[in-house]
Amino acid sequence: MVVVSGSNSRALAQDLANELGWEHRSLEVRRFPDSEGYIRIPDDSITSVRSEPVILVSNTFPDAGIVETLLMLEALNDLRKGRTENLREIGPQSMDDVGPGVLLAIPYFGYSRQDKRFNPGEAISAQAIGRLLSAHCDGIIVFDLHAPSALEDMPVPVAFTSAMPEIAAHLQSTIAPDFILSPDKGAIERASAVAEAIGLPFSYLEKTRIDAHTIIHKAKNLDVDGKVVAIVDDMIATGGTICKAADALRKQGAKEVHAACTHGLFTGGAINRLVRHVDGVHATSSLTNSRAVISGGPALARGVRELLAGL
Repeated sequence: MVVVSGSNSRALAQDLANELGWEHRSLEVRRFPDSEGYIRIPDDSITSVRSEPVILVSNTFPDAGIVETLLMLEALNDLRKGRTENLREIGPQSMDDVGPGVLLAIPYFGYSRQDKRFNPGEAISAQAIGRLLSAHCDGIIVFDLHAPSALEDMPVPVAFTSAMPEIAAHLQSTIAPDFILSPDKGAIERASAVAEAIGLPFSYLEKTRIDAHTIIHKAKNLDVDGKVVAIVDDMIATGGTICKAADALRKQGAKEVHAACTHGLFTGGAINRLVRHVDGVHATSSLTNSRAVISGGPALARGVRELLAGL
């Protein structure tokens, strides 16, 4: 089988291929002067993507990633259905339809924040993007989705996978934490998975909103005096929540505070902000950044195997 990728996940696609023992092929991706994208499957990859099921690894972030992913899915489906006719009449103009078998592995699922409608007239973006992608593939693998319930009832099978085992192993080998903390109740499941994997206590911070601009983080049942604490979350964007949590831990006597996440978006100068509050920032390779020190390949491979087993 073959793993293919475009411009935004090549290194992770190669890691996934290595984990699965499959070959990796890069698709041709270019930009026109007006920034629109161009996609082509190279001639030497046509046989590979038609012979067996193919895994496309692609992020739907930023917005250009959604378009690139859709164009790659369209090209893969055309080839598998035998639609090869072209204006220059190069190569066979049609081939046999080899059937379904295009699977999409999404390291970071963009637009996953809005999984509910809070006010009338809002678009539930996670479902909208999920339905859009589902129409062009035969199955989806999602990596530490913020709210998995957002992709319920999709028209194709969806496998959810997590990098928490790899994050736990990395933290244990590099900083040897004494305590794991979730920055809020919403991330408890992930933080507890890391804590249980290492055999450590864990807890979470309670958020209390004072006004539109002020949030107080209150520690709950923490014993961190003189200890190394790792804050674990699914994503870090601006880093504001992590910084507030780190400050609360320092006040409780924590010796070191580290931040770990699956998806390091690190927007708006987040890294510069974080390094003033924490002793280390650790992220997976779901997104390319300077703190992507944990390979996402093993976690994605688990999701691929689960999806293939269920087909």
